[in-house]
Amino acid sequence: MKIWILHIAVLLALVLAQLVLPPYHANNLSRILVLAVFAMGYNISFGYAGLLSLGHALLFAAGMYGAGMLVHHAGMPALPALIAGGLAGGAMAGLVGLLALRTAGVSFMIVTLMFAQVGFLSILYFNGVTGGDEGIALTGPQRQILGLDMTQDTPRFWVALILFAIALLVKLALVQSRFGRLMLAMRENEERSRMLGLNPFGIKLKILVISGVFSGVAGAAYALLFGYLGGSFASVQYSILPMLYVLLGGAGTVLGPLLGAGLMFYLVDFTSGLTSAYLMVVGAALVVLVLFAPKGILGTLRERWLPWLP
Repeated sequence: MKIWILHIAVLLALVLAQLVLPPYHANNLSRILVLAVFAMGYNISFGYAGLLSLGHALLFAAGMYGAGMLVHHAGMPALPALIAGGLAGGAMAGLVGLLALRTAGVSFMIVTLMFAQVGFLSILYFNGVTGGDEGIALTGPQRQILGLDMTQDTPRFWVALILFAIALLVKLALVQSRFGRLMLAMRENEERSRMLGLNPFGIKLKILVISGVFSGVAGAAYALLFGYLGGSFASVQYSILPMLYVLLGGAGTVLGPLLGAGLMFYLVDFTSGLTSAYLMVVGAALVVLVLFAPKGILGTLRERWLPWLP
């Protein structure tokens, strides 16, 4: 019960933050919440199951284009398109997993990276439909969700918060379920789980699909809430960023992706105002995290003082 109270308190704190923050930071909070859902997807596969991927940009882009193309070209309402984006991310994760999960470790990471690059180059190649590197801007009427105008800051925040709240509570229920224990078994001792009669390939494929749904929903929400979809979101940068969010906040923790996304967002925001080489700061942060803080902020707190933290 204490765990659920903590997470509900975090959601209430986000509501209060939106009410008191200046418009610039309130709008940033909307982006952070969407990116945190993306990081949750990455955390499900990496933090809980140990599947180190460099291809999650493909899943994010699948959701983004799955929703954006339906809205832009087919005139589908935004809410069904958002659901379709999540399904597109899950389907793409399943297709990639059928092949990539035949490998492990570094090989799995390289294969997922290759799939992501194929997706990125495909978006550029079919630029007549996808908009390529320049992307596509969605108009105001295309961004109406349940009558709410996503061109306005306040409605956009509430939709982002509702989406984040659903994702957070679903993830919390997932990691506390029997399947959550199976995810940890894949990370801790896959061979032992096989000896116990489990099917690691099938379990990991389900984990990737769930991860893809989270990532796809985040990509779809980003396109609909902020009115833009472009090839840059399928680049390798958007595979590295969720990894950074998870590593910074705490891999294998429920709230770690939110904390990591917020801190890294403002780090990039600050450094990009100082230099155009802000990606160098992102790379340096990754090196520091891997070498000196592999368990992240919440992971370290859980290990030392808060063992009950999920």
